[in-house]
Amino acid sequence: MSDRTVTAATAVRSGARSNGPGSGSPGVNAALSVMELIVSQGRLGLGDLARELQLPKSTLHRICAILVERGWALRDEQGRYEPGVRAIGLGSRAADLPIVTGFRHAVAGLMARHDETVCLAVLDGGESVFVAIEETSQPVRLHTWVGRRAPAYASASGRVFLAAWPPRAVAAEFGGRVLLTPTGRRLRSTGELQEILDRVRADGYAENHEDTAAGLYTASVPILNG
Repeated sequence: MSDRTVTAATAVRSGARSNGPGSGSPGVNAALSVMELIVSQGRLGLGDLARELQLPKSTLHRICAILVERGWALRDEQGRYEPGVRAIGLGSRAADLPIVTGFRHAVAGLMARHDETVCLAVLDGGESVFVAIEETSQPVRLHTWVGRRAPAYASASGRVFLAAWPPRAVAAEFGGRVLLTPTGRRLRSTGELQEILDRVRADGYAENHEDTAAGLYTASVPILNG
């Protein structure tokens, strides 16, 4: 039997993540970019950070020294950086955020009726990100985690978000790109993606048949603000 899950996707689109210092305060933007990279990719040295962020090592050395001093990052014996105690503590408060507590209240009845894993996702750039999970009590279950990312064009939750975009915006975002799912299926073109999104708009929900994991079926519905 295939694993199954239901993904509840909020209709909130985060801005695309920046890999560089960006606008506004360059120092703050650079520090946040370092933290985002350390959190998402694990232990990284100055060379890794410089390559990914296109910033001078001298600048990154100063930023990382401050992050270590303030407890937001740790530096190991090989000079690699990882999230510190303060970053871990901040993550532990996520369960108390209104969006998460509201989600748990909203899906309580769904869990009682169906006992299937339900996930809350948001859109971050071109990726769908799980921000809360209510797990089934069944022994066969989806193995996933808060913070897990998947390409929006491949996941059920991502397709719900993209279905809310005008077709021209989808074409502008994905035109000319290789649309390869995590399981290796390649969408023929943005035309195939547009056909998928047309079905989502007509049905009011999105489906994913083994595009993000072998043997996995997921369905996703939008949770709209207001």
